[in-house]
This record gives sequence, structure tokens and C-alpha cells, in this order.
Amino acid sequence: MQNRITKLFNTQYPIIQGGMIWVSGWKLASAVSNAGGLGLIGAGSMYPEVLREHIQKCKKATDNPFGVNVPMLYPDIEKIMDIIVEEGVKIVFTSAGNPKTWTTFLKEKGITVVHVVSSVKFALKAEAAGVDAVVCEGFEAGGHNGREETTTFTLIPMVKEQVKIPVIAAGGIGSGRGMLAAMVLGADGVQVGSRFAATIESSAHDNFKKTIVAVKDGGTQLTLKELAPVRLVKNKFYQEIQELYQQGPSVEQLKELLGRARAKRGMFEGNLDDGELEIGQVAGLIHEIKPAKEVLEAIVEEYQQVKKEQLF
Repeated sequence: MQNRITKLFNTQYPIIQGGMIWVSGWKLASAVSNAGGLGLIGAGSMYPEVLREHIQKCKKATDNPFGVNVPMLYPDIEKIMDIIVEEGVKIVFTSAGNPKTWTTFLKEKGITVVHVVSSVKFALKAEAAGVDAVVCEGFEAGGHNGREETTTFTLIPMVKEQVKIPVIAAGGIGSGRGMLAAMVLGADGVQVGSRFAATIESSAHDNFKKTIVAVKDGGTQLTLKELAPVRLVKNKFYQEIQELYQQGPSVEQLKELLGRARAKRGMFEGNLDDGELEIGQVAGLIHEIKPAKEVLEAIVEEYQQVKKEQLF
């Protein structure tokens, strides 16, 4: 299954595991890389030295390429970038910020840079900044999302029409059929987040993993758009947000309700009532917690089978 993405990352398959906060530690990243995809460590929930530890453990656990996802709103961004360089990480996915800020720095160190975008405008800016590829994430995705609310299957062909660099589809993809659909629309590869959150190697709490499996269609919602749009499971905390919205709250009131460490409380510590439970709409298609290798193999097998049936 060789193409521009597998050549860029030197992987067997054009499948990337999303670098999700509180979910994507070295165990998940190394398991996906060992299975032929590209595993990503999610730096967004890690202090710098914790990230260093995860990178070192990942290097011991796999001989295959892996990368680090870095949200650029991170307060210790300079330390994070220095650690990535010191530890010899060769692939970095950046998100939530201007790609101009760090792309040149990373590229000068021989690092492959990919930026996450939610619109054609930002895809073009990322390309102009010199990134090697873009992840185009539709608003079906879990966690923090773009403000445009453009769906994956409209975003991919629109971006593909405008940029020359490889395009990776993300948001709502958790199966071989989803992967094939994205590729037919012009994607060179796919990034899968939610499906890998519900795996044995995911660092998410078991309570959260079981919640992902239990989510049905309509069980998540994009909210807190005044702060940073985020897709959440409709739990008690989500209901509290909706009740506050009835009062026409200020941004400060929303920030106060959100508080600190909500995502950690829900996804990592397993507090299903008061925690922030970030997952994508595709959770409605996730029915069991399996090893990451089995998840990746099932995606590849279904992709190849359906492709053959449809004679693409």
C-alpha cells in the first residue's frame, strides 16, 4: 500500500494514529508503529520531562518510525521542541497554532513536519510555511476542532484541489470503509484517533474506554466554541455547560466552569460525571476494546476487501 504518505514516513501503511491528550503515550504509539502505521505520542498532556521519558521508552519499544504531536498553544513549547530535537525524533505533527512559528526550526533539524488544519485557508498557509503534509480534520473529530464546522468529506476534496503537498484525512474515520472513502475523495492517508483511544495500549482510563464503546450516534456534541470548540460525550459536565448557556454566560463564566484539568479528570482518571470526555462521532461505530495491532489490521483488511469489491 505504498504512496506519498508511506514514502514520507517510511511506513507500511498510510495510517497515522492521532496524537491525543491523555490517550497517546509510548505504549500506543509503539504498538501502532510496530503494526505498520505511524504512531504519535500526544505531547499536549505531558510536562517536558514526561515527554522525554515517553520518547525514550518508545524508541526502545519500536525500531519503526514514530512521531510526536505538539499543540502549539503549549506553555512550555520551547522546552518541548528542544527535547524533540535532543531525542532525535524525526516526525512532528503540529496543531493549534501558526505553522510558521516552528516549521523552519524543525525542518532545519531534518525533521518531517505535518500541520493539522480545518480549512482550505489554513491548508494553504501551512503549505506556504513549508510543511511536508497537512492533516485535514473535519468537525466530526473528537477533542478540539476548527471553528469552521466543515465536515471531513467536504474538506478533503476542497483542500486537495488547492494544495500540492500530501493530504491526510482525519475526523470520522475508524474503519477500512472510512479510509477508502477518504482516499477516493483525494486523501493520501488517514489519521485515526477515536478508534485507537479504545485500545488495550491506550493510556485512557478503562472507564473512558468503556464509555467510548457505549456511545451511540448523537452521543457527542461540539461545544465551548467561545473558548476553543471541543467535541464531548454528553455526560453530567456537558449538561452543566448547556445549563450555563441558557443564562447567556460570559467567556469568563465559561472558563470558570471549565476550570483546570477537566480532560485529565475524565479521560485519564476516569471520572465520567465531572470530567471532560473528548471523543469523535465515529465512537458510534466502536464496539469493543482491542489491541492496537488488531485495530490497524482490521482497517487494512476491510479497506482492501471493499476496494476489491468496488473495483476501485
